[in-house]
Amino acid sequence: MKAYQQTGPRRLEQVEVDSPTLADGQAMVKVECGSVCGSDTHVRYEPVLPEEQYPLPAGAPCHEIAGTIVESRNPEHPVGERVIVLPDPTSPGGGAGGLAEYIASKHLIRLPEQESTEDWLMCQPTGTVLYSARRWAQSTDKRIAVIGQGAIGLSFTMIAERTGAKQVVGIDLLDYRLDKARELGATHTINADRENVVEALAEVTNGEGVDVVVDASADPDGLNQAVSLVNMYGTIIGFSQIPRDQLPTFRHPDWMMKEARIIATGSFLSQTPTEAIQTMVDLRDRGWLDPSVLITHHSAWDDIPAAYEMYSGRTDGVIKNVLDISGASQGSGEA
Repeated sequence: MKAYQQTGPRRLEQVEVDSPTLADGQAMVKVECGSVCGSDTHVRYEPVLPEEQYPLPAGAPCHEIAGTIVESRNPEHPVGERVIVLPDPTSPGGGAGGLAEYIASKHLIRLPEQESTEDWLMCQPTGTVLYSARRWAQSTDKRIAVIGQGAIGLSFTMIAERTGAKQVVGIDLLDYRLDKARELGATHTINADRENVVEALAEVTNGEGVDVVVDASADPDGLNQAVSLVNMYGTIIGFSQIPRDQLPTFRHPDWMMKEARIIATGSFLSQTPTEAIQTMVDLRDRGWLDPSVLITHHSAWDDIPAAYEMYSGRTDGVIKNVLDISGASQGSGEA
């Protein structure tokens, strides 16, 4: 099958590899579309990894994936069913990521029959955010600030607004993302490149501050920023993924003085990695929230390397770029 493989920092090449094989409980999915995610770019695509880690497994880095089941050893997911699929690290012979024609996995999220696969795909990132947003419990008694207004931060903003938060403050360095935050429910926005965020937050909350701060910044210093912003006894939700070679010094005394809770979250490491995503699919089906509003770009199979560069550089107003994996069968084979 055709796939992309990362052979070095910021370098994706097209390759021919064996199709994955199925284990019990898995299904073979013909991938229709994928999407570029910040954790893929910040943790794997951009950094200079140890030389022995290259090339990465074929298909990686891409974990936002949807397609149709063409073979199944899972009685709950028959052939012909359309699904979001999460990479399965235990998959024999492949299944490392979505930049490939096929993927084998046991982590499957059933999709409704109506509408396009790419629109449902956006329930994957927003579903992982739903998992994390549950940690702040009831929203209606809280003011919530979200550091970072990429796709993940915007998903937090949408969920906070939809669940009735008193205030939702979006924080970012880029105006186009702050514009999108206001469009999707932020009551206030702060440009951290131009404003003193602590002072600006005090002003927009009339001195009340915020009860919850979400770190969706992908900034190594994001957790320290969150501590500086949260109220006494408040809650910090940690979502950021940062490279291991960029670990910051944590300002422990500042945290102790706030007596704040810091909650690290990650749905894939939970006992039910598909549950929150399936719930988001069901909520979208009911009309509660539509994560497809995050889509700003589409890229053909041969343009996937450029799509990763776009996301990495945050150019052209990108929020989410949907990748046409089904186009692999018509691709030129050149990277």
